[in-house]
Amino acid sequence: MTYPISDMHVHIQPWRQLKPAVADVMRVGKEDHWERLIALMDDPKALLEVMDASGVWRVALINYPSPDLMGFDDSTNAFAARYAEAEPERILPYGGVHARFTKDPEGDVDRLIELGIRCLKIHPPHQMYPANAYTEGLEALRRIYRRCEERGLPVLIHTGTSIFPGARSKWGNPMELDDVAIDFPKLTIVMAHGGRPLWMDEAFFILRRHSNVYLELSGIPPARLLEYFPRLTDIAHKTIWGTDWPSPGVHDLRRNLDAFRALPLAPEVQRSILSDTSLRLFPTLTR
Repeated sequence: MTYPISDMHVHIQPWRQLKPAVADVMRVGKEDHWERLIALMDDPKALLEVMDASGVWRVALINYPSPDLMGFDDSTNAFAARYAEAEPERILPYGGVHARFTKDPEGDVDRLIELGIRCLKIHPPHQMYPANAYTEGLEALRRIYRRCEERGLPVLIHTGTSIFPGARSKWGNPMELDDVAIDFPKLTIVMAHGGRPLWMDEAFFILRRHSNVYLELSGIPPARLLEYFPRLTDIAHKTIWGTDWPSPGVHDLRRNLDAFRALPLAPEVQRSILSDTSLRLFPTLTR
């Protein structure tokens, strides 16, 4: 029986804002189709064609402000919302509020919701603070989490390393999410990348400990997934699929999907990860 596949982590962003050194890293291995990717950032119909050809029903657009490291400013939120308007059932816009720069944390979260943003992205290595920085005085981050909890807006938090120039990978440790899950028990927290490639044990511990924390698999080579998470079956009900395409090292939606399907996982486990869990966390919008 077929079911809809959700890829909950693709980097459709305003790449024209990328800082030159960051763009150089992003371009590696994509030289022959770089211009096509840049054009894709402006054309939702082209993305839908890629999705159809790959057997992917819907995707989530990962966007977040990181002006001092990546180059993305707050307009990335409006970009994601506008892009998703082409097909709201199949394209989910994510956005962000930068805790070091916001002057109105609650109001900025509310404005994301008004735009139609479905999830708030926190990227500690790119935004230059740990996920629990509110415990060390970054009060704006506490207010962002609290407002998301109040409004029922899920939060996606990057864990693991980053290869982009200037990124502070030390802040990618999933253990920082322990504080967040304790202090905001009604907040839905999605852990991107599972701490790869250094902190998978920590990620597994956090997932098992906290009922409000979920795992998202993007950025992990599917062929190594069961090496990283040998007990993946135990957490399949808390795990959602994502590829990180077209970030460095991720070449194709279909290739990653086929590699995942080739793993020795029960059909019901694959379905939970590829479809059911993400539909439970991010239900389809009705028009």
